[in-house]
Amino acid sequence: MKALTFAQRNRKEILRDPMTLLFGMVLPVLMLWLFSMMSENMPFDLFTLEKLAPAIIVFSFSFITLFTGMLIGRDKSSSFLMRIFASPMAATDYLIGYALPLLPVAFIQMSACYGAALLLGMPFTYDAIPAFGLLVIISFLYIAFGLFFGTFFTDRQVGAIFAIFVNVTTWFSGTWFGLEMIGGTFETVAYLLPFAHAVDAVRAAFAGNYSEVFITMLWVIAYTVVIFGVAVWGFRKRMRG
Repeated sequence: MKALTFAQRNRKEILRDPMTLLFGMVLPVLMLWLFSMMSENMPFDLFTLEKLAPAIIVFSFSFITLFTGMLIGRDKSSSFLMRIFASPMAATDYLIGYALPLLPVAFIQMSACYGAALLLGMPFTYDAIPAFGLLVIISFLYIAFGLFFGTFFTDRQVGAIFAIFVNVTTWFSGTWFGLEMIGGTFETVAYLLPFAHAVDAVRAAFAGNYSEVFITMLWVIAYTVVIFGVAVWGFRKRMRG
């Protein structure tokens, strides 16, 4: 209940910056449209909507990382957190309160990107329903990264780190190209991170290949739990300090 009350406050804070929210939703849709147009002039299926749309949806979640990290960073810089540390909330309550308002944002991003893909010619299948369920789980990974960055860095630092983070998530996820095209150490490193697993899982779910989802999602869930746990530890340490 305490976390829900805190989440309502954070929802209002997020809505105070509608242009940033709009940018995080419009840019992925524009990129989806641009690369789908490019696919018409390519001799291979790198940017087909069936492969591109799921990856772009996962890419859009990187903006949730930015929203979460910036919100916590601003609260730290304004001493807001110091004032409310006197409340009987635990570190987990605070972080859940920051995370919950981002779930509707993630759902809007999913819907916007998938709706755009349908308009561009991607066929509708009922496999999209379980795929959306996977995307909700994957969104927690990106929220966890935002909680981590916001806990350990200031809002200005989060902005700079995001520029690096968004490049890492796209290059090492196979969003723009198949990782097997490069192979070697690059592909090995990519699959030690969660982003390629997230993209592979969603692509498999949209294609109805559910047997390929389980192992890849284990990587995503494991990373989410670990990163959220580190964020809770760091937040708790800050409260005690």
